[in-house]
Amino acid sequence: MRHFDLVIIGTGSGNSIPNDAMADWQIAILEKGTFGGTCLNVGCIPTKMFVHTADQAAAPANAKKLGVDAHLDAVHWPEIRDRIFGRIDPISQGGRNWRANENANVTVYEGTARFIDAHTIDTGTGETITADRIVIAAGSRPTTPDIADLDTTGFHTSDTVMRLDELPESLIIVGSGFIASEFAHVFSSFGVRVTVIARSNLLLRHEDLEVAERFTEVAKTKWDVRLQRKTTRAEKTATGVRLHLEGPDGEETVEAQQLLVAVGRQPNTDLLDAGKAVELHEDGRVKVDEFQRTSQPHILALGDISSDYQLKHVANHEAKVVQHNLLHPDEPIASDHRFVPAAVFSSPQIASVGLTEEQAKAQGIRYVTASQAYASIAYGWAMEDRTGFAKLLADPATGQLLGAHIIGPQASTVIQPLIQAMSFGLDAKTMARGQYWIHPAMPELVENALLNLPLD
Repeated sequence: MRHFDLVIIGTGSGNSIPNDAMADWQIAILEKGTFGGTCLNVGCIPTKMFVHTADQAAAPANAKKLGVDAHLDAVHWPEIRDRIFGRIDPISQGGRNWRANENANVTVYEGTARFIDAHTIDTGTGETITADRIVIAAGSRPTTPDIADLDTTGFHTSDTVMRLDELPESLIIVGSGFIASEFAHVFSSFGVRVTVIARSNLLLRHEDLEVAERFTEVAKTKWDVRLQRKTTRAEKTATGVRLHLEGPDGEETVEAQQLLVAVGRQPNTDLLDAGKAVELHEDGRVKVDEFQRTSQPHILALGDISSDYQLKHVANHEAKVVQHNLLHPDEPIASDHRFVPAAVFSSPQIASVGLTEEQAKAQGIRYVTASQAYASIAYGWAMEDRTGFAKLLADPATGQLLGAHIIGPQASTVIQPLIQAMSFGLDAKTMARGQYWIHPAMPELVENALLNLPLD
């Protein structure tokens, strides 16, 4: 039985851990699927490449209000798809080749790994190995909801829908979170009739309530949004799929050529039999401390398989912490999850960091809030944006920002100075008045929102 100094399960952010300081370690990397993990292959990178293309496709429809007559001639789905994956697939293949053939101290095993105990792993290739140290970075996968006969429909998840052979005329999306909202934007911008099925009374219900309400309001003008619906049964038809729903007005059905199920993701701990080696949360995530250590000190975990956040930038941060702590176990550093930002690349775009107003109320935190509409700044006039706004929460005594929420054009970029202010303790008054703000640029949205906070 071969023994290793370090075993890493998963090749997303975990693949960045081996470095020159580990050149004399014998390292095994275990991967059950495609090298590069979720983000590179089926997550944030390809989806945002589709989103950018969708933004271009949607631009002509928005030009009329600016006094410009424009039209969309055609969407060439195979060209879009092949351009995107023609860039991504070689990166994945190159990463595998580099680890497998150009790292003398690294052995790659391609199979579904399973823990036998806290030091022993069945690699899924017919070989069992042991290790002094183990990193669990095996990510997550799309959740399949309990819907009768769903398995007979040939439904898609975010893992498969981007590689469709052809663009459908119609698409049902079951789900109301960021994955559902982003794909609804992509496919509707390409001319697909999109129906969104949500169990809740809002889309993106985990965002600040005002943001979720505004997004849902705008979404209803673009897609067929069915709220407060329970999907009871799926049925394959001659032309696609039919869903049977129960809602406020009773039973109903909806049909489309294709079905996308986007109700969330689940950690891959069950595939690994991770419970044989480490303690798990009730939802299946690996339990870790602030140093990313599990209940077994020699086993560390990072990313979707252990984190509350299903975000690549969080997984990358945790990978750097794990790397340091493997090399310097007597001087460990902790992960910093104080101000984790997130964005939804739909239309309109959303970005957030820190507390929502609902969370501040629930925690009994004293706060003040201020909002600023895109329509009230000069660049907002230029864009004729009438729905976007920024909302800030702050401690009225200190001016320290508690939360920031933006819905509107380039929200994921506009929010960055607020993330920086929260991370480095810059108070709202100093941030607003202590620097120049380019006029007339979109960050004036942030400046004016800061100035509107009713601080003590």
